[in-house]
Amino acid sequence: MAQAKTKTEDGEKLIVKNRRALFDYAIEERVEGGLVLVGSEVKSMRAGKVDMVDAFAAVERGEMWLKQLHVAPFEMASAFPHEPRRARKVLLHAREIAQLDKEIHRGGYTLIPLRLYFKRGRVKVELGLAKGKKVHDKRADIAKKTAERDARVDVGRRGKGSQ
Repeated sequence: MAQAKTKTEDGEKLIVKNRRALFDYAIEERVEGGLVLVGSEVKSMRAGKVDMVDAFAAVERGEMWLKQLHVAPFEMASAFPHEPRRARKVLLHAREIAQLDKEIHRGGYTLIPLRLYFKRGRVKVELGLAKGKKVHDKRADIAKKTAERDARVDVGRRGKGSQ
């Protein structure tokens, strides 16, 4: 929960990224949507006080909802505090929601938040249509990352020794 200061190339200001999601899930499709928030939640997000560990998105009555996203209460808003783990509405087009709902019910898929960020002053969430990885898939990913890291180290050593 650090200060949200990282800027991306599109003028987006990253709030938090769900790094664990890329390890646990195979992401097939990504969708950007807006979040309906109260003022104290936005201020907490600006301070980087967000936790996405157990968060997921679900469709209820034709609307997309982000659930289990923890936004810490803002200290200065003690008169009207927000509920830290309340369900937050995700703003998407109706056809996008219908398509994602169809994909989720197809079987084995879930919608998980990949990152939260500010875009032109608005809080956006990037949702990923994901399928859970098996243990052997995770092991293969770890082996691949280790091999790539070792190759980079070897190339770096060769470059330093030749000078």
